[in-house]
Amino acid sequence: WLPCGGYIVIDETEALISIDVNTGRNRGSKNVDKMILETNIEAAHETARQLRLRNVGGLVVVDFIDMRHRRDQQAVYRAMKERLRRDRAKTQVLQISAVGLMEMTRQRLNESLRDALLEPCPYCAGSGKVKTTMTMSIEIQRELNTILSTSRDEIGDVIVVVNPDVLNRFKAEDAEILMELERSHNGRLIFRSDPNLHRERYSVVDAETEKRLADK
Repeated sequence: WLPCGGYIVIDETEALISIDVNTGRNRGSKNVDKMILETNIEAAHETARQLRLRNVGGLVVVDFIDMRHRRDQQAVYRAMKERLRRDRAKTQVLQISAVGLMEMTRQRLNESLRDALLEPCPYCAGSGKVKTTMTMSIEIQRELNTILSTSRDEIGDVIVVVNPDVLNRFKAEDAEILMELERSHNGRLIFRSDPNLHRERYSVVDAETEKRLADK
């Protein structure tokens, strides 16, 4: 939070660091232009401070609250330039655009705070997303349809090993679909869960020969 009651939101990605400025609780002033200028100047000061503390490098984009007057934009620009003089890292700052965006680049001196404290998620491989149980159910249904249709007379009971979350999907929403699939097959579909299995992984095994029919 800023002293005036506004606040900034910092979002770090691989491509850039985006900083969004909001008025927050600073809405009591009758002079809107003055209130916006005050918030933006404090945001510029805090942005320069956070860049030093986090030791971020690369492209930084600050989305200031829209200012009607060019003189106010210049005041915020000067405030940012003045605070960045305290930074040992080399920075380049562009003027605020017509839509209120300020672009700058900052030299990274050492490892950033984010990189020092965090590492890529081993579960999602750093993507931040995994497939839903519905998506996995559809994929496994397609795989089973392919296996059973191409080897209908060669395979009896089939064991399907999945993540527990996916198994819960099969037992609930997709239970009827599996029953229909099993009725069209000569053997049983035996589902087992493995808590150590990644949600996006599964295996299909011939119950009699223990031959792996699919392993993904």
